[in-house]
Amino acid sequence: MAEANQNTNPNPAPSGGETPPNVTIYINNLNEKIKLEELKKSMHAVFSQFGKILEVLAFKTLKHKGQAWVVFEEVSSASNALRQMQGFPFYDKPMRIQYAKTKSDVVAKADGTFVPREKRKRHEDKGRKKKDQQDSNQTGMGLNPAYAGAYGAAPPFSQIPYMGGAKAAVPEAPAPPNSILFVQNLPHQSTPMMLQMLFCQYPGFKEVRMVEAKPGIAFIEYGDEMQSTVAMQALQGFKITAENPMLITYAKK
Repeated sequence: MAEANQNTNPNPAPSGGETPPNVTIYINNLNEKIKLEELKKSMHAVFSQFGKILEVLAFKTLKHKGQAWVVFEEVSSASNALRQMQGFPFYDKPMRIQYAKTKSDVVAKADGTFVPREKRKRHEDKGRKKKDQQDSNQTGMGLNPAYAGAYGAAPPFSQIPYMGGAKAAVPEAPAPPNSILFVQNLPHQSTPMMLQMLFCQYPGFKEVRMVEAKPGIAFIEYGDEMQSTVAMQALQGFKITAENPMLITYAKK
């Protein structure tokens, strides 16, 4: 949780120009009413379009409410995300994004700079060490249990909608272009809000409809077929999780 220390000074410059570009972006002005797990899943869904995400960090503490960190594999992904998502209306509040001021643990371990961080921890009090030990026991030595859990849950869940959608994936005759898209192979944990975040980026978006009895599918409505086609082409194959590339077709009427 050393990453959380970077937020002791949460006054991000809107342009993100003060801190050198790196793989981690810091986001604040997030809607504090959203549950932590839903926030993390939605953040992953929205930002994964820019590249592989290693970790999404958000914390329950009052000090860190309304804030999150997204750790990408590549600096270019973080840069594109910062530039394109600056001010994006996420749960009805414009996001403020800048580059993170310190590395996350997952990046520090990858580039070999995590050892000095451990040396600094030796100077901390014994009570902090006990807490860290309890945390590690609870999380099974995982860096971010919520993040790992989302991925760990995806393979078995994804089989359910995928099998159900397989029949529709090979239609006898594809539906002609129209304003409603049929989306298949969604991960079980998908929510209407997560899909809205993705599809509302494109002009003409109207609504998301999901069927509780049939997880893994959704209907997305646009103003006309030209608008729905633009969204389809942009998000075809988009992965909300690593195991679930979207399959988008026109809905049958």
